[in-house]
This record gives sequence, structure tokens and C-alpha cells, in this order.
Amino acid sequence: MSRTPAPTIASWTVAAHPVDDPVSAALLREYLVDVADRYYRLHEGRDSTAEEIEQALAEMPSDDLALPEGVFLLAHHAGELAGCAGLRLLDERTAELKRVFVRPVKRGLGGGGALLAAVEAAAGALGAARIALDTRLDLVEARALYARHGYREVAPFTEGPYAEVWMAKELG
Repeated sequence: MSRTPAPTIASWTVAAHPVDDPVSAALLREYLVDVADRYYRLHEGRDSTAEEIEQALAEMPSDDLALPEGVFLLAHHAGELAGCAGLRLLDERTAELKRVFVRPVKRGLGGGGALLAAVEAAAGALGAARIALDTRLDLVEARALYARHGYREVAPFTEGPYAEVWMAKELG
């Protein structure tokens, strides 16, 4: 029996896109529903509500993922919109990774790696020598992705109800 080879990172294109564009806004909402539903299912046995999503979008805006001190990236797989990632400068040396998301139907096809490679290039273009992030304990796939790409756990550098694990990677 012949096997079809798994798609590689070459199947993906990642490019900067305005974070305030309707396409970006819709994908950011999809990201938030995905992570919020996982959180509420784990802690309360239910999905998030529309009101909770609206509140989270208002409390955690993404408008700082734009030039001159940030960037928002959209990933496409086989021509279809499939994911996103954002980056913002924390200081002159460190950029913070935010909003990494690959649509569920596109997971396992190399999109996370493609996004991280593009984020690292963008961070370098912004002058950063290091990328840091925070995530939740239950987002095990994300943590595994980061670890596979050289991110290591570091001391906490942010606070918040969803910051449970902190990771960083030196660039260059």
C-alpha cells in the first residue's frame, strides 16, 4: 500500500496582514473561541458564550500587533486561510509571541512550524534578539510545538489568569 507523504512547511505561505482587517478580526475571533472553549470545557464542562467572547476581545485587544512595534501574520495552506500569529515588542531586545492559531482541519500539516519560522524572521526584522510567550498548562499541543522549535521554560514575566507557563527562545 502506498502512503501519501505528509505536507511539508513548503505547502504553507505566511505573510504580514493588517490586524484590523476584517479577515484578521474574524480569524482572531475563531482563535479566541477555540482557546476559550477548551478552557471552559476543562473548568466548567461547557463551551464559551458569545458574551464571554465579546468581553475577552474587549479586554485583550490585538491592536498592538501592528507596525511599528508589532506584526500580525496570516498563514495559508494550499491557498486557504489556515492560521495566524502575532508579535509585539516588549522591550528593545524581546518580542512577545501572541495569538498562535491553526484551524483544527489544518493541524498536523506543518502550519505551526511555518508560523513560528515567520514570527522569528519578523522578530529579527523588528530588532528583537529573543521571543518570549506565556500559555496555559492545558494547551499541551502548543507547548509541545514551542519546545520542538527551541523554546524553553523561563521565569514568569507576565501575570494573568491564563498565564501558567512562560517560555522563550534566543534568536540568531
